[in-house]
Amino acid sequence: MEHNGIIRRRAYSRAGFIGNPSDGYFGKTISFTFSNLYSEIVMYEAPRLELLPNSRDRAIYKDLDELGQHIREYGYYGGIRLLQAALKRFHEYCKNEDIDTGGKVFAMRYFSNIPHHVGMAGSSAIITACFRGMMQFYGVDIPNPELANIILSVETEELGIGAGLQDRVAQVYQGLTYMDFDKKTMERQGYGNYELLDPSLLPNVYIAYQRELSEGSEVFHNDIRARYNMGEEAIVQGMATWADLAKQVRDALLTGRQEDIGPLLDANFDLRSSLYKIHPDNIDMVDAARSVGASAKFTGSGGAIVGTYADESVFSKLQRTLEPMGIAVLKPDII
Repeated sequence: MEHNGIIRRRAYSRAGFIGNPSDGYFGKTISFTFSNLYSEIVMYEAPRLELLPNSRDRAIYKDLDELGQHIREYGYYGGIRLLQAALKRFHEYCKNEDIDTGGKVFAMRYFSNIPHHVGMAGSSAIITACFRGMMQFYGVDIPNPELANIILSVETEELGIGAGLQDRVAQVYQGLTYMDFDKKTMERQGYGNYELLDPSLLPNVYIAYQRELSEGSEVFHNDIRARYNMGEEAIVQGMATWADLAKQVRDALLTGRQEDIGPLLDANFDLRSSLYKIHPDNIDMVDAARSVGASAKFTGSGGAIVGTYADESVFSKLQRTLEPMGIAVLKPDII
């Protein structure tokens, strides 16, 4: 974590296991973080504050083809804006809490191998890792529920990215987390009720993702938000149904009914596909996974799926079926 004054802090990729996207609508979700994919910041004391660019921030290209490929992979915005917004919010928190940062400054760089815009919380992982580094560097302790709220505000208020609390709660608490965002509870205490569950209760779980299917959360969530705010009955009822699915999975986990979980994950995706248009390639990925006997749903906003499988023979079939489609398949190391 720290060596010779160098601080390294990580935040791990998140898979929305069930209930998403109801987290932004007073619903319930279960998510887990896994160490196969992560974001990391490295920082050390320096004469002046400096944010060092990552490859996704570069502005020099061999030609127009390379520029186009870079934009297709990373979009128009790199990770520096995430660090800038996070540092601004951290500074505001310290001022509001009368915490003296002592004029000490740093150089910071970041790394992430979380695929960009595939619904595995890559942006919030960078922000969370940044906050962990800043808290260690300045000796600041922010309670977990409040920290998750602040990290969400970095994206929604500073950067205008549509998002809910799920990703930030999952990455702050880590492991397998059940989240209840009941409206009255949120209004009373400012955050939901978060319960850490034992990951060993899970059935066999896989993750699969394809970069080319990426779609920014700001695109995905804003349409849902508008329809919800307009009171569209199907969307409002859908949020309640997704929340109930999360509760059902929690109950199944705690009572050892692993066999009930796969069909509930399938129901989560089937409801989603009935409510709005999904890219055909995403549907093909889900259908391909289900064709070998696995369950499948989005981890987030599209481009990656999570599901359950019965045994190693089914996992091998997943690999043989999905990998020729350009889809990576992995077993998540939940942490």
